[in-house]
Amino acid sequence: MIYIATHKKVSVPSISGYKLIQVGAAGKEKIYQITDDTGDNISKKNPNYSELTAIYWMWKNVSDDIIGLVHYRRFFFYNRTTKLHILKQEEIVSLLKDYDLIVPKKTVMLRKSIKENYAEKHHIEDLMKCREIIAQKYPQYLKEFDEVLDEHSYYAFNMFISSNQLFQKYAEWLFDILFEVEKETDISSYDAYNKRIYGFLSERLFNVWIKHHNKLSIKELPVFNLEKKNHQLIRFFIDDVKRILVH
Repeated sequence: MIYIATHKKVSVPSISGYKLIQVGAAGKEKIYQITDDTGDNISKKNPNYSELTAIYWMWKNVSDDIIGLVHYRRFFFYNRTTKLHILKQEEIVSLLKDYDLIVPKKTVMLRKSIKENYAEKHHIEDLMKCREIIAQKYPQYLKEFDEVLDEHSYYAFNMFISSNQLFQKYAEWLFDILFEVEKETDISSYDAYNKRIYGFLSERLFNVWIKHHNKLSIKELPVFNLEKKNHQLIRFFIDDVKRILVH
């Protein structure tokens, strides 16, 4: 099952194999059947974890063979013939016969590294705290962490599709690190944007995990914002040109 994370009522295409999940649902009116405050959950942490409250819920409460997360505005697009369209259930099943993981095409930053970009937009000490935790708990990932921070492109949005078996391994690793960072970080003075710290950190950590598991076969697909589709289509082609220049 592919879950569509949303915090509000939305109009999204009806596609077999996709279900809406309300994130940050704890203490709020339930607007969808599936909410992230049931079972084992961290729904109350949504202001700091963003869509990760859905990912945690999926990790702890879902047993489907195939699992993934997209956003109410952002979907994976696919071009099987001559026209781009939202990735369909049968296409997902077909792709996962050949690939371990479906991810967004990388976001490219020509002038800044991932570390420099994070320092510009967020609190760099939080990213360095991640490094400390990894050095303590997962030292075998430290080389890839440093390599990722020096790169100029990364898989963004916390979007993915994979087997549940693979997802379980990733989620266990991710939340083990983030919960340790949370214990050692004071975000009381952060603005609302930067209080979404763990969502931002996880975008970078996802790339570390993938780079460490370098034998995984990866399928990159474009991600378009349905509210800005025409602009995103143009940017998709521009980003492809940038990607060629970078590599």
